[in-house]
Amino acid sequence: MSTETTHSESVPEPAQRGRVGWLVSAILVAALLVCAGFGGAWALASNDEGIQRAAIRDDALEGGRKAVAAFNSMDHRDVKGGLDRWEANATGALREEVRNGREPFVQQIQQAKTISNAEVLDAGITELDDAGNKATMLAVVEMTVQAEDQQPSAKRHRYQAVLTREGEDWKLSRLGLVPVG
Repeated sequence: MSTETTHSESVPEPAQRGRVGWLVSAILVAALLVCAGFGGAWALASNDEGIQRAAIRDDALEGGRKAVAAFNSMDHRDVKGGLDRWEANATGALREEVRNGREPFVQQIQQAKTISNAEVLDAGITELDDAGNKATMLAVVEMTVQAEDQQPSAKRHRYQAVLTREGEDWKLSRLGLVPVG
């Protein structure tokens, strides 16, 4: 038995080193091309009008859902707070209607002695004019109403809401029931 060891088995020959180096270079180039492709796609997507329009639509939908729920919720024990929420979620002629009708609203609501809570079950933007800051939304609302000393009752309504963007917020400029046929 010989105690000699040869290092020739562990050191690649020059031809093998060339192939390994070429393979590493090819993998590196492929990785760089993939990164460049994803970076380019990301840059294009971030400037895509469709994505920006979708974000505006989502903001309008969120603001509209909040406003419709606020306009269908009222507690006779805090009419002032309820009317303040109506006013905060409205704009234009609808806001003026709330402001000008405060006294009659207070009397009607306190006389009825009801508590109503609304939940928007589903909603969608049907028209969007982002340049004009307008949107139209349809919403299905479940409203639970409880009169004093009575069991609560739930009803579903469909609404069409016209929304107007005021600053960063979408507010109601019109709200009406959609007839069920």
